[in-house]
Amino acid sequence: MRIDEYIEIDLSKRLGKPFIKGTRISVYDVLNWLANGMDKKDIIKDFLVLSETQIHACLAYAASREYKINIVS
Repeated sequence: MRIDEYIEIDLSKRLGKPFIKGTRISVYDVLNWLANGMDKKDIIKDFLVLSETQIHACLAYAASREYKINIVS
């Protein structure tokens, strides 16, 4: 998946936090909804502008960020 097709970072929007292109919905918002028990269908039902692919892009973005974190002990 090409995350950059779905996720954008623009310093003039959402305080520079990553968000879904064409929306003002941040990656954090989507991850938080999932973490609090909403499933993809519920999110899409509440936010009709979102697709399952966009939600997967948020998960892929978070996974790529996690992969890049270096833990120094």
